[in-house]
Amino acid sequence: MTALMGFKVSYYQVHLAEAEHSECIRFAACAKSFLRVFCRFREKNTLLHQWICCFLALVLSLLSASLHAADEVSTIKQASLSLQDNSYVLSAEINYYFSKKALNALQNGVPLFWIVQVEVQEQHDLLWNRTLAEKEIRYRLQYHALLNMYRVKNESSGEVYNFSTLSAALDLMSNIRDFPVISSGFINLKKNQYRAAMRVLFNRNALPLPLRTMAYLNPQWYLSSEWSTWSLTK
Repeated sequence: MTALMGFKVSYYQVHLAEAEHSECIRFAACAKSFLRVFCRFREKNTLLHQWICCFLALVLSLLSASLHAADEVSTIKQASLSLQDNSYVLSAEINYYFSKKALNALQNGVPLFWIVQVEVQEQHDLLWNRTLAEKEIRYRLQYHALLNMYRVKNESSGEVYNFSTLSAALDLMSNIRDFPVISSGFINLKKNQYRAAMRVLFNRNALPLPLRTMAYLNPQWYLSSEWSTWSLTK
């Protein structure tokens, strides 16, 4: 039994490792290797060595910027599941983070896509946790210069909303109320333990192709939140 418990890996530890801005940490782990190579070439004077030094210096600067960007991400301010009729519904507040580059792209008409992800799992001591529900709310946010208007489309429901200010548009996206996640028939709190999780994911894959490549290299596009988890108690 002890051996089995030793092999158990927390589902949410894996998901946290997959969070968008954790890429910064993985990049930083390579910095020492780049630095060693950089030191080998920095004193050589050939044109090839100079080009290599410039490239390595650029990579190291990106790694440094990535470390500082780790704290500048979206956050889940509050999240809870409550029982209403025969379903558990989500209420949450999200703080969306926009870097300068993201805001500049938005103001120039580039649509930005966000995905609110919610999961419910049944927890087990010796086996993998069982996923009972996975739900998403997909938002498309775009600025229309000719109309001087921000448009939010809930791509999950098809609803479209227009706003005169960015703050008003974000207020709609930030406040989630009574979003159905899972039927109460799947939950037995007297017998099992359950954990809910939520994050907001900035979808870099949905960016226009010329911008998409740079979005994976520039830490100003690491905008997603970490997973926020809590136990289901009632």
